[in-house]
Amino acid sequence: MRKFLHFIWEIIKITIIALIIVIPIRVFIFQPFFVSGASMEPNFHNLDYLIVDEISYRLGEPERGDVVIFYNPGDISQRFIKRIIALPGETIKIEVGNTYIQQETGGEFSLLDETEYLLENIKTKDSKPTKLNENEYFVMGDNRNSSYDSRFFGPLDKKYIIGKNIFKLFNIQVFYK
Repeated sequence: MRKFLHFIWEIIKITIIALIIVIPIRVFIFQPFFVSGASMEPNFHNLDYLIVDEISYRLGEPERGDVVIFYNPGDISQRFIKRIIALPGETIKIEVGNTYIQQETGGEFSLLDETEYLLENIKTKDSKPTKLNENEYFVMGDNRNSSYDSRFFGPLDKKYIIGKNIFKLFNIQVFYK
């Protein structure tokens, strides 16, 4: 009986130590995220399981091209995934299906190269110029025709950003085939 109690005590100690290590990592550093919908196709698909880095933006700033997970500014119970297209202080405009960025007021607009993540046949619907304030980002889905993003809800305040995608583990649909 004594050996059995010692064994149980060892299991309890290992469990407590594991929880002390795992819970802070899960709460403050990394968290899982399931993609819901088609707004980021072809790069991320419905039910892709991602790992979100929550600490990078506490130490640095989001960069153009980062894929971020954030709270929907209109309903913080929802989380979205989109790509950062424009940064604080910039002006963005979309004309003839192309995205242009003006980095300083009065400067020239330059064409944003989106070939790395957009399919050739994807054209972004035109929109009026949007000037971003401090701590504001312009985010869009990679599947521009099926994305509810900054073109609809406006610039995204940094306070809503949870973190950035660091890698995709798998798509949950493989388990249902």
